[in-house]
Amino acid sequence: MPRRYEKKLCPLSMSRTLVRLISRAQVPYLRTCMNSEKGQEMATKMFVNVPVHDLKQSMEFFAKLGFTFNPHFTDDTAACMVVGEDSYVMLLTHDKFKIFTPKAICDATKSTEVLVALSAESRDNVDDMVRKAVAAGGTTYSAPQDHGFMYGHGFQDLDGHIWEVFYMAPSAIHQG
Repeated sequence: MPRRYEKKLCPLSMSRTLVRLISRAQVPYLRTCMNSEKGQEMATKMFVNVPVHDLKQSMEFFAKLGFTFNPHFTDDTAACMVVGEDSYVMLLTHDKFKIFTPKAICDATKSTEVLVALSAESRDNVDDMVRKAVAAGGTTYSAPQDHGFMYGHGFQDLDGHIWEVFYMAPSAIHQG
């Protein structure tokens, strides 16, 4: 059963705006929190915001990889890509992205601001997603890496953002 936390530690109960989180590990007290208005616990959702040069082209690229988009949060400036039940990537035009930060947007073809890592159900799924990304216009930046208990490969999307895809053997997860 999820633990309850005090209101003062829970930004989700203080605001109805989207909370942008980078990692649950960085803020473990946000895993669940109390919705003070309804007295219900809410699971933390993660939204990673990514600037893109051409929103339509980026949506087509990720659709070819099997991702879907939530139409309720998609318009001509932003697209909500569904990664998992509580994980989303907001593809934002540069003008839209600039609303959320006073900093310059990183040129992802020259600098790395963040690495997005996605788990896969098997080694074959890792290779399949990378193959689809390359076929859709993405590029690879390194050879696959096999660490025995974990296998990974990655690609760069149309804007140069790095996406790592990995499979970890269930026995390695349970060993901690």
